[in-house]
Amino acid sequence: MTLPQILAFSVVAGMMALFIWGRFRYDVVAALALLVSVGVGIVPPDKAFSGFSDDIVVIVASALLVSAAVAKSGVLEAGLNRLGPYLRTTQMQIVVLVGTVTILSAFVKNIGALAMMIPVAFQIARRTNTSPSQFLMPMAFGSLLGGIVTLVGTSPNIIVARMRAELLGEPFTMFDFTPVGLGIAVAGVAFLAFGYRLLPKDRKGAASLHAALEIKDYVTEARVTDESEVAGATVADLLKLANNEIKVTAIIRQEKRSAQPLPDAALQANDLLMLEGEPEALERAVASGGLRLSREHRIPATDEATDEIGVIEAVVGPNSVLTGSSAERLGLFERFQVNLIAVSRRGQRFKERLRTIALKPGDVIVLQGNLKKLPDTLKELGCLPLAERDIRLGSARRSLIPIAVLAAAMGLVAFDVVPVAIAFFGAGVLLVLFGALTLREAYETIEWPILVMLGALIPVSEAVRTTGGTDLIAGWLSAAAGALPPTGALVLIMVTAMAVTPFLNNAATVLVMAPIAASFATQLGFRPDAFLMAVAIGAACDFLTPIGHQCNTLVMGPGGYRFGDYWRLGLPLSIIVIVVGIPLIMLVWPLR
Repeated sequence: MTLPQILAFSVVAGMMALFIWGRFRYDVVAALALLVSVGVGIVPPDKAFSGFSDDIVVIVASALLVSAAVAKSGVLEAGLNRLGPYLRTTQMQIVVLVGTVTILSAFVKNIGALAMMIPVAFQIARRTNTSPSQFLMPMAFGSLLGGIVTLVGTSPNIIVARMRAELLGEPFTMFDFTPVGLGIAVAGVAFLAFGYRLLPKDRKGAASLHAALEIKDYVTEARVTDESEVAGATVADLLKLANNEIKVTAIIRQEKRSAQPLPDAALQANDLLMLEGEPEALERAVASGGLRLSREHRIPATDEATDEIGVIEAVVGPNSVLTGSSAERLGLFERFQVNLIAVSRRGQRFKERLRTIALKPGDVIVLQGNLKKLPDTLKELGCLPLAERDIRLGSARRSLIPIAVLAAAMGLVAFDVVPVAIAFFGAGVLLVLFGALTLREAYETIEWPILVMLGALIPVSEAVRTTGGTDLIAGWLSAAAGALPPTGALVLIMVTAMAVTPFLNNAATVLVMAPIAASFATQLGFRPDAFLMAVAIGAACDFLTPIGHQCNTLVMGPGGYRFGDYWRLGLPLSIIVIVVGIPLIMLVWPLR
């Protein structure tokens, strides 16, 4: 092993360790890996920023923009809302919801497809008195399955296509993924139509927004006033008023906290109580005890007399500005004119003040503000509403514009009229010109951390290849696979990509694994196409954890899922992907 190879492997190993540690966001880790690579000499300074000019960055950004325009149109939500009353069984509802997400994810980014369908799932859950947890994880998995059907459905496909162009001189085209991806998607959706029963039935998520949905373990703050019925009473008296369905986790008196107060602890006027429980129980305790919800005495502004102040429940998105910050640190009221009323995080009890809680993706929050402005505020915050939305976002003609532009872009790419980067970049420009998205919405839609990560990691992955590191690893894999049949070698690559993705991020996995897979195939005397396809599918199909893909993270909070719930449904689905995918790959992309 040469010194450059040792340095390249060290950078990748350190990067993986930082990804697993999770202390720094993935774009910061990627940028650090790039700087270290330049510093140790494995990436030339003049090539350090070559990744940011790569077509991958343009395609991913443009696909996100097109996805946002389709979501804003509300066409799909309108159709499903009309269909909703006819979906009377849970199985039928899951087939329609998962099938729709899967189909949609083939043409727009899967995270965008899932985000636009989650509110529809909550509406159906509320109408039919079904737990949303029965829908959300299957929908998240369906979005991953749909993403592998076309080139633009998910980032791994785009990256693998570029890698093939570098290695063989020709990229995968728009529908090269379809024969294999469609077969896997159909098998996966068929399994999810029955497999949802593997999910625990006791998981409760939010089912209605205006009532602060039925999700367990909200924490809120309420103040004892001079007029409160419980002023001078005890904690036990308050609990009795709430039928012992809430907990008083702390009493804050003159800025001093009394943690885990005893039942006989006396309550005084101006005490601030930290209350935990289900929304109905909290509401009953606040009302019957004469308490006042703590909102820091701030009233959101109204522009007109008809404006109403109300609450809305939402889930913190993967790229929300709230991530890692608190209401106090962010200046939530000062900047956005909304108050944080309650927070719920599965499996965690909060001990800190509501305003100081550092929020995470998947947290379910209740915000108070001007109801007319709250939808736009949620977009600005990067949060997904969990209530019924008014889908009349424009005329029918205007709402069909994003669909028409997307179809035109797909057609131009399918018939090789223009490259995929030009087609989707042009689609993004047209959508802004036609008013489907404002310029502000367009810039806010693009997930800049993802683009920074891609731009930074492309030179790093190139360094592993140019130093001969990929050939070295491929040699080790070839020795390990020496006794395996061709099918076993292909399974080895797909399973390795599946195993690495939860820790390395699917885009990063492909950047590292694709050159290794191609070199591995060459050393075994096989064509690399099948192995590149196995890497793309393995990296895109992370069903075992909530952290490997944004779609899985997005449903964790509102679905009320625990970390271990994912493998219960995800493990058999992963096996199905391997069992169905490997024969299809070998059929469509012969090894020799």
